[in-house]
Amino acid sequence: MKLSVALFFAGLFGALAAVFILLSFGTDYWLLASESCHPNPEGSVGPVTVITERGDVVVQEGSSGVTLYHEGFFWRCSFGGNAGDENLLLKLWFTNQAHSKVCMPAYLFPFPVSHQTHNATEYDSAIIYRGFWSIFMLIGVAAVALGGFFIICAAPFASHRLYKTGGGLFLTSGLFLLCVVIMYVLWVQVLDVVDVYIDHQRSSVCPDFNLSLTYGLSFMFAPVGIFFCFLAGLLFLLIGRTIQISYH
Repeated sequence: MKLSVALFFAGLFGALAAVFILLSFGTDYWLLASESCHPNPEGSVGPVTVITERGDVVVQEGSSGVTLYHEGFFWRCSFGGNAGDENLLLKLWFTNQAHSKVCMPAYLFPFPVSHQTHNATEYDSAIIYRGFWSIFMLIGVAAVALGGFFIICAAPFASHRLYKTGGGLFLTSGLFLLCVVIMYVLWVQVLDVVDVYIDHQRSSVCPDFNLSLTYGLSFMFAPVGIFFCFLAGLLFLLIGRTIQISYH
């Protein structure tokens, strides 16, 4: 009876872990950003940059709008908004976006790195960093999917080895995704890539350039999935060990 209850909660936690991890992986809202150039004292408005495709920057003179971005594992998208609108970041969500939106693959090109804003060494380092981030993300998603497959094959109490393997895969997924979250926080908060981008825009494009960054729902889903991964993994390992002791 106790083993059945433990299996129920382990399965529930594993299912929740898979759902939150797949939502985090499949939706492109890890980072939300808005950039603008406020009017100059003379009353004129400086240029605003818009990303058109991989690393290309187009300068729009006389624009008073705001460029909005959202980024995830697969895509980095941008579209325009009005500077006078309230709650601009609400425009970044699924049901409230502009019809004209420019998207580019984001696997190896994280916001805001480009050839124009960073030198060759920083650009290559960013690609390597993003490459490891993407690999860790893929390993985490693959591990939770394989863990679920092994657990389904193990039911009901067929093999303690399958339960242990599934539990180990859930723990592996949680560890790799924890590294993904930490790397992303380091990218946005600790490393100087964002500061370099702001300094470049202010020196070469617009002295009053302003950039606002915030984490999106995809980022929020990841820690929740990691928490359930660790719970499910530990419970499945415990179930496997209990079956091994009881029946062998």
